[in-house]
Amino acid sequence: MAEEPAVRELRLVVTADDYEAALRFYRDVLGLPERAAFASPDGRVTILEAGRATLEIADPGHAAFIDEVEVGRRVAGHLRVAFQVDDATATTAELAAAGAEVVAPPTRTPWNSLNARLDAPGSLHVTLFTELGETGSEA
Repeated sequence: MAEEPAVRELRLVVTADDYEAALRFYRDVLGLPERAAFASPDGRVTILEAGRATLEIADPGHAAFIDEVEVGRRVAGHLRVAFQVDDATATTAELAAAGAEVVAPPTRTPWNSLNARLDAPGSLHVTLFTELGETGSEA
């Protein structure tokens, strides 16, 4: 019988200077459903559902390789958030119209996905990816 995993959920917490803009962007434009929202005397937090979570650990050499494939140069810091979407091209356009800066347009990768890079609200460097086949799972 398999043991239950010790970790039940991965939650990435983003502190955004413009909370309302970030919430609109991720909830209303990217389409992450709202799970819960809470207020404290000095602020607010909203928890958004982002589907299945994984933690991808890369060494500096592989991170540089991914940047080279997707962007053509090293651009990501030590943290990059990747969202799997049904249509990376359309979603990139929607997010750009909502204020994200496109760093690189959708590009077919050697692991057979269509990946775009954006700088998004909350100071997040984001990959949007659409899986095109069964040759890999790299984001």
